[in-house]
Parts: sequence; C-alpha cells; structure tokens
Amino acid sequence: MDNLRIVNESLAGERPVDEQTQAAVAILAERLQRLQQSSSLFAKIAFSPHVDRLQQQAQALVMG
Repeated sequence: MDNLRIVNESLAGERPVDEQTQAAVAILAERLQRLQQSSSLFAKIAFSPHVDRLQQQAQALVMG
C-alpha cells in the first residue's frame, strides 16, 4: 500500500489512524521537503489543514 493511499484512506475514515498513517505522513513530508529544497517552485506547497490534523492525531495515538 503506498503512502498517499494510506493517508487518503485515513482522511476518508476508511482505515484507522495508526502508526502506519503516521509513517506515511512522515514519508510524504520528507518527500515534500526534498522537492522544496530542489526548486523554489515548490516553496509554497504545504499539506492541507486536514493532513496536519491527521498527523497530530496519529502522533497522539502512537505516543499515548
């Protein structure tokens, strides 16, 4: 299962928000950061507020 699909399914409520979700968001964040470093064209691209909340929720579940 690819990372984008995991995040999409978690956002849609089709799969639980868990460690796999957190890992998928982290991988996508790393990829975005590499794109931003490679070209200024990507400088203003960011995750949606929904993905930011999903990431916070996943971190809270894993930590607590």
